[in-house]
Amino acid sequence: MRVELLTTAGCHLCEQAQQVIARAAPQAEIELVDIGDDDALIVQYGELIPVLRHGRAELRWPFSLLDVRSFLSDCR
Repeated sequence: MRVELLTTAGCHLCEQAQQVIARAAPQAEIELVDIGDDDALIVQYGELIPVLRHGRAELRWPFSLLDVRSFLSDCR
């Protein structure tokens, strides 16, 4: 399964989120999306990152291993 992680350079919470996702769903392919490259994403997610997305579904930080597993299960 391919998921997006909304992030930006130097975001320590984003690094933690990536580790949680990798542990919760090692089979998931994580695409890092830097919101700094898109003004619309900055406006929409500026203070909310990290955000895990699959399609239109979103899971906002803070999230745990169980949250990620549940989220991805619901996205199938």
